[in-house]
Amino acid sequence: MSEFGGPEIGAPGEGGAGSTEALSEEAKQRFAAAAAGMQQIRREEKKSKRRDDQVAKAIVQFLDEADHAHLFVLISRLVARDCPSIFILAILSLIHQGCRETVKEYLSEILNEIPEPDLSASSALTKGGTIGMEEGQILIHWITRLQTVLSLDVAGILLKLMVDEKHIDGTILQLTTFVLQEFFHAQKKEVPFEKLQPLTASILQTVFEPFIPGVRKLLEERAKGTE
Repeated sequence: MSEFGGPEIGAPGEGGAGSTEALSEEAKQRFAAAAAGMQQIRREEKKSKRRDDQVAKAIVQFLDEADHAHLFVLISRLVARDCPSIFILAILSLIHQGCRETVKEYLSEILNEIPEPDLSASSALTKGGTIGMEEGQILIHWITRLQTVLSLDVAGILLKLMVDEKHIDGTILQLTTFVLQEFFHAQKKEVPFEKLQPLTASILQTVFEPFIPGVRKLLEERAKGTE
């Protein structure tokens, strides 16, 4: 029996020359297909490594800027939890063009079509009058970007952020609040950290909520497996 999953090879002399030629041609096609498959895997591995390098480089450049030094500890905590760096980058993309471009490139490589944000949802953010229409639309674009990145690796991201089946590491709330605070500062609006936390919590709930049930189920199944 062939170990490659193909037909059994007969003894010498069986089937004649025509059979041998056909088998040879079929073998060539199989090996060619296998080689093409391996080349594709290698290309994907190189692309993944290049993407990871780009993400790491963008984060390092971001942290090298003096104004962002206070975010270093929070980002380090998320890295220590093995939170995928692309999600960290998606958070920072609200306030840093380099991070934003890297995230967009990442999404365009993986998705045939990047989801368009529902800009009508910005009215919910601007209802109180504190957030202007243009600011609200920027935030909706950002929220959509966060959710799209999350959707591509739900378990890989959320499982790293959840401390148990009911709670998410508070570091993500702190980092996102600081990012929002810097965003409003750039809009000439000074909003205290404490007053921004409820808005941040609401945004993160919007981003995470559709995926929480599936991750909780996965956590429960894992817990049962260890009993």
